[in-house]
Amino acid sequence: MIPPISKLLFRALTRGPQTRRGPVAPDPDGALELAAALGERARAKLGRSLAIREVDAGSCNGCELEIHAVNGPVYDLERFGIRFVASPRHADVLMVTGPVTANMAEALRRTYEAVPSPKWVVALGDCARDGGCFAGSYAVVGGAASVVPVDLHIPGCPPEPARILSGLLEVMERAVKG
Repeated sequence: MIPPISKLLFRALTRGPQTRRGPVAPDPDGALELAAALGERARAKLGRSLAIREVDAGSCNGCELEIHAVNGPVYDLERFGIRFVASPRHADVLMVTGPVTANMAEALRRTYEAVPSPKWVVALGDCARDGGCFAGSYAVVGGAASVVPVDLHIPGCPPEPARILSGLLEVMERAVKG
């Protein structure tokens, strides 16, 4: 039997919040070291901070949640000189998430053209690689590589923050060598 609403409300008010207590655990996956190395590589190659423009080409927002996590207070990429920008004209890296839908293909192409050189394109997640579980749909053109040239694919559905950071570091490593 479902308890009356007053009992549920009373229980919720007397128990208090059910959130995590205490400090956040130390960085178990080395993401802070990855972020620091990424910031150093960006300054070595570009002489300044790394600017990323993210384009959602039709995703389920799983990858965006991980991007928000990597940009949030736990990882705080801005302290390492890595920032997300609103304009492609200010970006160094174009990060594409989701399968490219027919409605977004032209917008993605124009965004790519607006990013100044040198520029790198990162396909984030399995859907951006080949369309993922949406491949073959009437509304999906394919992965990001079907519209713009892709320099690196970061696998995962969705990829966790450490994998995102290591992928961006790999892009900068290739850029420093190239």
